[in-house]
Amino acid sequence: MNRPAQAHAQVTVDCDDLTAEQTFWTERLGFGLLAIYPADSPTTAILQGHGLRLRLQRGSGEGLKALELLVDAPDEAPPDAAPLHSPGGVRVTRLPLHPPLVLPPAQQATVLTRAGDQAHWQVGRAGMRYRDLLPQRHGGAFIASHIRIPDGGPLPDYVHHHGIRFQVIFCRKGWVRVVYEGQGEPFDMLPGDCVMQPPHIRHRVLESSAGAEVVEIVTPAEHLTWTDPSMTLPSATRLDPSHLFHGQRFVRHQSATSAWRPWRLPGFEMQDTEVESASKGVAGVRLLRPAAPHSAAPRERQSHATEFSLYYVLQGQVTVDTDPQALTLAEDDCLTLRGDQAYRLEGASDDLRLLEVTLPASFPMTVHPA
Repeated sequence: MNRPAQAHAQVTVDCDDLTAEQTFWTERLGFGLLAIYPADSPTTAILQGHGLRLRLQRGSGEGLKALELLVDAPDEAPPDAAPLHSPGGVRVTRLPLHPPLVLPPAQQATVLTRAGDQAHWQVGRAGMRYRDLLPQRHGGAFIASHIRIPDGGPLPDYVHHHGIRFQVIFCRKGWVRVVYEGQGEPFDMLPGDCVMQPPHIRHRVLESSAGAEVVEIVTPAEHLTWTDPSMTLPSATRLDPSHLFHGQRFVRHQSATSAWRPWRLPGFEMQDTEVESASKGVAGVRLLRPAAPHSAAPRERQSHATEFSLYYVLQGQVTVDTDPQALTLAEDDCLTLRGDQAYRLEGASDDLRLLEVTLPASFPMTVHPA
């Protein structure tokens, strides 16, 4: 498309008193005067500032009614700053350029979502299919999704970053090729692999196999995604592995090369994804399986002081005894538990592979005698 060599956007502000209106915008808000006319009795002034052009027009009868002025210095935009009103009636609200992360209080619930024919899938971004694993989203505090990419090949993604507290993506099936700021060349996530994306790390999804699937957990549920057209990935410079993005470091967990070790649940062992150390204890992400030899003997129930606890069955089956009901989970079933919910895992099949995500990573536990 052919465009003029120079193009500017401009909005009109209607006013009765041009001098008073001009003084408000220049002296109160820092706009600069570009032009004014006619000289003998001005009716129009052109101002510029904050990336915007204003056309102050006396008696135009129409124009701007409200303006959000984004400021970079927090002291200039306190959370309770009252809106300003220009003489011409424009309502000016001062907001921070980088809005703070809003974390709704978690409203925990024990939620079971089943896979199979009863699962509901909807079309989301870039044609991907989404299955909501936490429909009530703990009151907006968390979102958990099972995501399927039907068609293989390149994905219409772009360099972007998220304003989040915590985010993990676990590869369920197939492979997904991704690239991250300062982490070297693109790499493939394979089944059992996961990445923890620290807040505001730039990244891009490049391509995938047909039918690839991932499980994603994010807090808060609603968060800003920013594009960054100025950055090219892969980055020219590789960052030190200890580099922090807003207090967290990037994690790439590769299941095929990770060792198994004993876990707090009797009869189970786990792969540690390093999310606990990388997130400074904000979250823990683990892959569980029955330890050998595996005992089917009943175990005591337990509860733990968590704000979020999720189990996702990757393979096999297991029964979660929550008293008064026992829930048998099969492949791709997902269960979130309240922090005060007493439960125990039993009846695990030998081939069970279970994804466990908790916030925080470490927590007090209470044992409930059988």
